[in-house]
Amino acid sequence: MAVPLKQTLRIGAYVLRQHLSGAKRYPLVLMMEPLFRCNLTCAGCGKIDYPDDVLNARLSVADALASIDECPAPVVVMAGGEPLLHREMDRIVRGALARGKFVYLCTNALLLEKKLDQFEPNPAFTWTVHLDGNREDHDHAVSRDGTFDQAVAAIKAARARGFRVNINCTLFNNADPARMAEFFDFAHSIGVEGITLSPGYAYERAPDGQHFLTRRTTKDLFRTLFRLGKGRGWKFTQSSLFLNFLAGNETYACTPWGNPTRNVFGWQRPCYLLGEGYARTYKELMEETDWESYGTGKYEKCADCMVHSGYEPTAVTDTLNHPLKAARVALFGPRTEGPMAPDLSLDNQRPAVDRYAEVLEEGRALLKTDPS
Repeated sequence: MAVPLKQTLRIGAYVLRQHLSGAKRYPLVLMMEPLFRCNLTCAGCGKIDYPDDVLNARLSVADALASIDECPAPVVVMAGGEPLLHREMDRIVRGALARGKFVYLCTNALLLEKKLDQFEPNPAFTWTVHLDGNREDHDHAVSRDGTFDQAVAAIKAARARGFRVNINCTLFNNADPARMAEFFDFAHSIGVEGITLSPGYAYERAPDGQHFLTRRTTKDLFRTLFRLGKGRGWKFTQSSLFLNFLAGNETYACTPWGNPTRNVFGWQRPCYLLGEGYARTYKELMEETDWESYGTGKYEKCADCMVHSGYEPTAVTDTLNHPLKAARVALFGPRTEGPMAPDLSLDNQRPAVDRYAEVLEEGRALLKTDPS
């Protein structure tokens, strides 16, 4: 595991308190998107398909910190868009750290070296650099040559300054396990402390939707990858049971409220990947969202999703309930041979509904009425 012991213990204590208190729903990670604007146009991203008035919108420092105060999640992930395009991102990070949060700032690293002086190393702060493979694979994924080399240079510069650095790696159905294994070796060789893995996001409006993984291809891909990783010392930022889920060894339902999302429109319903409405407050999001309508087996848009934003909270709960199983997987790695766990039935899922235009107008209305 690439998560510091102090952080593991703090989050574990938080989760235990929630369970002992009988909390039915609670957040694990606050996903904050202070802007949607990006300096890349990745083919697999559905976050940049907005008109300019939306792409130019920014969460103010006051609104960002107020949202962090609203949501009790111990971890805050700054995403986007490209967070470093926000001119006051350093103030938001400092404010989150002052509130005792563990902060991960996701970035494509194109601006990282330029912005390093605005941040200070902190055990609770981690840069999470988006890298989807080696030079050829990554530059192809982000549709721009040279980005891999810039990201690697930025990682080295950040590590030299004493910052914690992880990478976030999204795999699509054209990923080659052998090349990915070599890339993971390389990433650790340049000082990367951990890897966050995710199967290709099921963004409904992504420019290139043909390379998203199905649940079966996800499991086959990660089994092969983990088989290649035996004995290579890779460190992942996710729980052992989430990795076990990716390898097809767990039957998990989504926990869509586990990683609530705050963006320029408000609190996104129901999750980071699927925008079907907005709440004005965190309390409204948690209490008035029809959570039972979402997740694999419940909604067609969720059918192939196995992404950490929905399933990591489920794995964390399972870890609390079955600590010996989690420890065994952490020690020996996910099982990569034999039958897979049964998958959730899709027989009763409701059909997908195209709500993009309606939700966009709802979000724009909230932007216009927001005094900030």
